[in-house]
Amino acid sequence: MKKIGIVETVLRDAHQSLIATRMSIDEMIPIMQEMDKIGYYAAEVWGGATFDACIRFLDEDPWERLRIIRREMPHTKLQMLFRGQNMLGYRHYADDVLEYFVQKTVANGMDIIRIFDALNDIRNLKTAISAAKKEGAHAQVAMSFTLGDVFTDEYYVNYAKQCEEEGADSICIKDMAALITPMRAASLTKALKDNISIPVNLHTHYTSGLASMCLLKAIENGCDIVDTAMSPLAHGTSHTPTESMVAALKDTEYDTGLDLVKLTEIRAYFMKLRQKYLDNGLLDPKMLAADANALIYQVPGGMLSNLLSQLKQAGKEDKFEEVLKEVPRVRADAGNIPLVTPSSQIVGTQAVFNVINGERYKSVTKEFKDVVAGRYGKTPTPIDPDFQKKILGDEEPITCRPADLIEPELEALRKECAEWTEQEEDVLTYAMFPKIAPKFFEKRRNRKYSVDSNAIAESGIHSM
Repeated sequence: MKKIGIVETVLRDAHQSLIATRMSIDEMIPIMQEMDKIGYYAAEVWGGATFDACIRFLDEDPWERLRIIRREMPHTKLQMLFRGQNMLGYRHYADDVLEYFVQKTVANGMDIIRIFDALNDIRNLKTAISAAKKEGAHAQVAMSFTLGDVFTDEYYVNYAKQCEEEGADSICIKDMAALITPMRAASLTKALKDNISIPVNLHTHYTSGLASMCLLKAIENGCDIVDTAMSPLAHGTSHTPTESMVAALKDTEYDTGLDLVKLTEIRAYFMKLRQKYLDNGLLDPKMLAADANALIYQVPGGMLSNLLSQLKQAGKEDKFEEVLKEVPRVRADAGNIPLVTPSSQIVGTQAVFNVINGERYKSVTKEFKDVVAGRYGKTPTPIDPDFQKKILGDEEPITCRPADLIEPELEALRKECAEWTEQEEDVLTYAMFPKIAPKFFEKRRNRKYSVDSNAIAESGIHSM
């Protein structure tokens, strides 16, 4: 009998997918001790966009959030999503910063670090894998899943083998745009299980309505772990409901071992939160509907809304279909890169420019130029040299690992943010979000000062 592991995403990816990562730590605390009793393989609680949302919108210290979750869920493995050399920011960082981030993340309670690279360039994962292993964490590598002639089962098997050789403890098929179908989930999982010796995890979204079938077919073909979300925050752009998957596998050779009755208690709590999000407008009911357009356009849901928004601002909404047809052409020009943060935004914006200007590549964004120049890494297929010349002019593309060109920067960053630092981890918050972190630090300082003043006043001590 093979027990299937369940990764519960309700505290991270589920609310990132449905309500733009706005669930606060205060909303999590009342239910975490009950969740800790369930026996999940892991709870995904951190990383992705949570860091950004904490300091930008929720006025929360993300490091304190992690410490609280660790305290409230001592018996459950905690998991995070990590963008390889990008960490949780939007550029490549020097190795010394990345290694320090992993060190502090594990020291604050993280068990499993799910590491991915938007281009599936193994070179952008090496430092993160070795850093996670050094700190005693489980290094899971997530392969960005996408479609196209080059992205065969053989392509992913070769990539997974490289990851295993680099020290990955498990492999995740990361289907961020809900493009995998049940039969492809079956064939890819089987191919991986036949060729690698480490566990395989499937992560897919419900956007196209296929997720539950994909998880089941993957499990039948050897998948060890699947990602799900408690039903009140499942479906739509989120995930398969946890309770449904547990029920589907109960009393079979794949039984999860989780108690459906205990999960019902967790569900009741999140139903109240879901109603709150519906009432305050955070949760748009449209987000909960399946949309098979994902399979037609092969564009992540968030990217579709971004494209429409950009066209509206330019007063060119009527060009939407044209842009959707341009996206795969731009993607092909850029070496068939998978569409995931940040590559989806880069390709989408360039496609909009090409259509609005009425001439392809009349103007080119800095980010698109950087992709063509190799500054994000090696693309899945080589970029045509003539096209490179057209985009880059006399600039020579780089062929090394992009981070090799970045000097150690931890000490310089420490000096830059010294005036705000209250804990060692603050330098990492600043490194990733240099524009918004100081505003957050200022607010935090003022809040503490105000609390301290109140405490002095209440104690009856008067300053001279």
